[in-house]
Amino acid sequence: MSKKIAGAVRAIIEPAVTELGYDLVDVEYRREAMGYVLTVYIDKRGGVTLDDCERVSVALDPLLDAHDPVTGSYYLSVSSPGLDRPLKNDADLQRHLGKMVDVRLYKPVERCKIFVGTLLAFDE
Repeated sequence: MSKKIAGAVRAIIEPAVTELGYDLVDVEYRREAMGYVLTVYIDKRGGVTLDDCERVSVALDPLLDAHDPVTGSYYLSVSSPGLDRPLKNDADLQRHLGKMVDVRLYKPVERCKIFVGTLLAFDE
């Protein structure tokens, strides 16, 4: 259910986030101690500031209220994905070309599960 809600929210907000000049990195919907939380992760070249998060939050609030993709109450949180975030799509990989990354595997390759190096290229 959480992934379905996150997907619906993504479809609603992605055009608005892009229009504001940010990349929509991820959307999560989960239950926490304080209740349900909808977290929107944004990024932009040069990094994300607190003012950026506030700007996006103010823009998304009425949009989410109008489309109402989440039943019940929830907290809206807009955040940067952080330094140790997983790279999930081509835009993430493109943004990290030339940077140090670590790759963590489920099954070891030559007895190793973690590889560290510079991301030089990627393909589908």
